Amino acid sequence: MKVIIASDHAGYKQKERLKKYLERRKIEYEDLGTDSLESVDYPDYAIKVAKKVAKNRKEDYRGILVCGTGTGMTIAANKVKGIRAVAAYDSYSARMSRIDNNTNVLGLRGRFFPYEKAKKIVSVWLNTPFSEKKRHRKRLKKISDYEEDR
Repeated sequence: MKVIIASDHAGYKQKERLKKYLERRKIEYEDLGTDSLESVDYPDYAIKVAKKVAKNRKEDYRGILVCGTGTGMTIAANKVKGIRAVAAYDSYSARMSRIDNNTNVLGLRGRFFPYEKAKKIVSVWLNTPFSEKKRHRKRLKKISDYEEDR
């Protein structure tokens, strides 16, 4: 597994902490920015990460995006074909997004969100496999089919 990570200015500090966590866990990652607290537009970074994850799905690339609320980047990432992004605010939503939806991008809050909680969410999300249950595969296929028809 390789993690592609990015943030906007509001998520920059949280992203930097999470990179250290990934390093300690010996999880390979690539940081696509931003590199400061200077104001930037979150869709630029979300789309860069989502495109790289979508292009490398067979190699199990996953994305982590951090913005003020986690919502904006998640919305932007979900516009890229093949991406199933979740804005997770707790371990349960992170776990279930992997088990039922096989999410490949995780959106996190950078503002007013404790690092320890973000770290736990990342850990659960990275370590939870997709269930492979028939009903979930069927539902994900419907989403993929819709993407193909667009």
